[in-house]
Amino acid sequence: MQLNKFAYINKKHTFVVLAYGKSQYLEECIKSVLEQSIKGNVVIATSTRSSFIENMARKYGLELIENTDSEKGIAQDFEFALLCSKTDFVTIAHQDDIYEKSYLENVLGKMDETTLIAFTDYAEIRNDKEGAINLNLFIKNILLFPLKFKMLQKRRFFKRACLAVGNPICCPSVTFNRQLVTVPLFISNFRSNMDWNAWEKLSNNKGAFSYVPKKLLWHRIHEDSTTSEIINENKRSAEDYEMLKLFWPQPIAKMITKIYKNSEKNNR
Repeated sequence: MQLNKFAYINKKHTFVVLAYGKSQYLEECIKSVLEQSIKGNVVIATSTRSSFIENMARKYGLELIENTDSEKGIAQDFEFALLCSKTDFVTIAHQDDIYEKSYLENVLGKMDETTLIAFTDYAEIRNDKEGAINLNLFIKNILLFPLKFKMLQKRRFFKRACLAVGNPICCPSVTFNRQLVTVPLFISNFRSNMDWNAWEKLSNNKGAFSYVPKKLLWHRIHEDSTTSEIINENKRSAEDYEMLKLFWPQPIAKMITKIYKNSEKNNR
């Protein structure tokens, strides 16, 4: 992986926009990270270089960093994205999502040398319409409630408790502290739950899960999204069970998996 040199206007943070295919939403994502109230660095990373992505990078004067490694897959793309920055803090921006202008300001306000990751609350866009809060989002807010309190954000028990029955942390809302978060972090045998697995690993490490309880990300759900594709392939339940076994005895993990599977209906 050979990265090109470019001028960093912010020594603390970089948005790495992870692009693939020909997403109609990529430009909106790029605009949202360029229009932050605090100006940061923005690059585009891709393993599917194309004239479409090249033209988008050229239009906004962004460096395009190509992953030319032979190994392909979502996990490898995420690993590569974490390496596409010389700054201490990195956000992997998914090409379909939109960031509120105050996202970076709020996240950097939470991060210090003891923070593993900082992340925000989020809302959904479903089929290009702002989605109302649903049962999944309601449950996620409950799971994250203890992490609203700074005194609990470094406690291993509370970091793991919020992950014990599902993944309430929205991956594109996460900013990583590269001084404390090392690669490899994402494992390739997971597709749906590679981020949940990453948080589980990090929950055992010293450092804080800093939570900003503000909806500063619009996460897009549509029929071509990776999440929808995985659910349609019926792979998510098997991964859910593997993750739940890291927190619970097998009988309890099986029971939670059956309950959790009902949440897939919201993504169909």
